[in-house]
Amino acid sequence: MYKELFNLKGKTALITGGSRGIGKACARGLAEYGANIVITSRNGDKLKEVAKEIGQGLDVRVETVIADMNNREAVAKLAEDVLAKMGQVDILFNNAGNNKPQKLVDTTLEVWDEILELNFTSCMLLAKPLVKGMIERKWGRIIYTSSVMALASNQGRGLYSATKAALIGMCRAHALELGPHNITVNCLAPGPVATDLPMSILSDDQKKVFASRTAVGRWGQVADMVGPVCMLASDAGAFITGTVLQADGGMLCRTFE
Repeated sequence: MYKELFNLKGKTALITGGSRGIGKACARGLAEYGANIVITSRNGDKLKEVAKEIGQGLDVRVETVIADMNNREAVAKLAEDVLAKMGQVDILFNNAGNNKPQKLVDTTLEVWDEILELNFTSCMLLAKPLVKGMIERKWGRIIYTSSVMALASNQGRGLYSATKAALIGMCRAHALELGPHNITVNCLAPGPVATDLPMSILSDDQKKVFASRTAVGRWGQVADMVGPVCMLASDAGAFITGTVLQADGGMLCRTFE
């Protein structure tokens, strides 16, 4: 009876930022549970290569769409293209994002607008047209990649933390709006996960500190995010909405040392 809770056969999932890291791993996880997949990023050649990996050995459809989530016209066209290709989107995993650390006194409007657009505004712009079909079908799952940096922060991370916290507020409002239509809206809040982004901006000493701050004493891997996302995307998470799922290795358990 309960083994069907994770069954996603017949569902279609759209994953932004799906060519690498958390997006790529979760796309494969959703595909293994039977979902048809659409991944998107700005790199077309990379998308095609990754799509083959995601679908390897599985009887699912894996499509790609090139889109720049910083471009509002491109986001609108992404929604149109995916619906034209697949007919529907049942699961939206808004995962694309970036971080360009700046202290307050050094903040430029150029970087501010870029990160705000990508991490927050694009999520709303993509969800808006896709949720209409979910409402009609009375089933849908929307997942935003927030961060533990929405719940705590650090020097130079004001912009990133602000965008990730904004997703949580939007998630909760949309959960109330869409709940009557059997649509859940949740945020995944990863802690330190060893993806290209943190590995490229942190020093070796900072990486060690992040690992030591978790309860499990290590960095998370992208595979650690697959289970939480698949739960939120399936009937296994049907009674979870408006929630921030912290997948942080226990980082936020700590107070003082």
